[in-house]
Amino acid sequence: MKIHNYLFLLSFLCIKAWAQLPPPVAQALARAGIPESGVGLYVHEIGAAEPLAVHRAEQPLNPASVMKLVTTYAGLELLGPAYQWSTDLYTDGVVQKDVLAGNVLLKGGGDPKLAIEHFWLLLRALRNKGVREIRGDLVLDRSLFTTEFPDPGLFDNEPTEPYNTTPDALLTNFKTFTLTFVPDDETRTVRITADPPLPQLRIVNNLILRDGPCGAWQSRIKTQTQDNGDTAQLTFSGSYAAQCGEQSAFYSVMGHRGYVAALFQHVWRELGGSFRGRVREAAAGGNNVKLASQRSPALAEIVRDINKFSNNVMARQLLLTIGAASGAGAQATPALGARAVQQFFAGRGIAMPQLVMENGSGLSRIERVSARGMGHMLLAAFRSPVMPEFIASMPLVGVDGTMRRRLKNSGVEGQAHIKTGLLNGSRALAGYVLDARGRRVVVVMLINHANAHNANAVQDALLRWTHGR
Repeated sequence: MKIHNYLFLLSFLCIKAWAQLPPPVAQALARAGIPESGVGLYVHEIGAAEPLAVHRAEQPLNPASVMKLVTTYAGLELLGPAYQWSTDLYTDGVVQKDVLAGNVLLKGGGDPKLAIEHFWLLLRALRNKGVREIRGDLVLDRSLFTTEFPDPGLFDNEPTEPYNTTPDALLTNFKTFTLTFVPDDETRTVRITADPPLPQLRIVNNLILRDGPCGAWQSRIKTQTQDNGDTAQLTFSGSYAAQCGEQSAFYSVMGHRGYVAALFQHVWRELGGSFRGRVREAAAGGNNVKLASQRSPALAEIVRDINKFSNNVMARQLLLTIGAASGAGAQATPALGARAVQQFFAGRGIAMPQLVMENGSGLSRIERVSARGMGHMLLAAFRSPVMPEFIASMPLVGVDGTMRRRLKNSGVEGQAHIKTGLLNGSRALAGYVLDARGRRVVVVMLINHANAHNANAVQDALLRWTHGR
């Protein structure tokens, strides 16, 4: 009996040793004004029987962009690292000499990275078929994904920010324009150009050129948007400093249908083609003839873009693709994708009971996960055949992606693959740290508190402690 009590006491003391915040982390939290009650922490060395540190690990918290790790890991497992999306051109007509007598059907496959150069290659393939003139309509098939999404301005009243772009089966060039601002000292004006230069976007330029330092130049520019889906107007007012020189910024305007239709006509004209038909939407029928296809990069490359640069719309496209591939036979919705992810985790025995997915990107007020649940997923991912692709998709601390400026000239630089997330009131971190003795360690820290914006030093303290323990 005494031996039993002794062992119980020893076990209790061991649990107490790891069921606390590491001292450097607790101290950094105090300095940041963040209470320990707002933190979920889970640190576990690969291959060890018990975690190194656990704190409120069962608490469901908003993970912000760390949710992308859930989406990308599930995607790699369910779709495979070599998975590719396809965007296809069909016709219901015939090609006679250089004339296509019939409609062109553009069928979207949900490609997350159909950039303008890839879209150009697709239309170039059609020109290489000998087609110059299209005597029919452009028919858009966007039926793979639902088109019902909340207004992008609802999240933070920034509808033109590219991070708010909604997904679409025919997402093209991320539905963005690159606007370049060029000051002209002689005329005391600021020239604004748009790329791609689509006539459906009208720019009203009321900017005033001023003297003085550049500073945060975008904060001095006010933007008003009028967007009816197929056309849009951007009105700029405020001031722009001559010392800023040439600067560029991205804007997401126009609806998906209007954007892809306008881009098609623009690129087709650039390629020497002729098109005077209407633009309409319909599902591609089974009797159509395929003219050309454009395949995306492999998923292993796509997840690098999603995680290293925290691309929201690409993550959302991936979740919808998971839903479309689930075999449910319905138009893909975020809920369908989330259900497929939950079923995958349940089938693998990965316990994530607190997981709530709204869109899979972390751009959400309601998405939730616990530190332990995320930690269990990362432990399982390390044993997975897709482990190399998954880990390599995360930013390398002090080297690239969203972590390229963090912990420079420290022992942690180049020794940790870490995904971070931030929203108002939320800061998160998850990934893998290689410690000073060459042991790989899973780290997860989720912070939800009004002072979460002070959490960078707390996260850095955790990474230093984990690496140098």
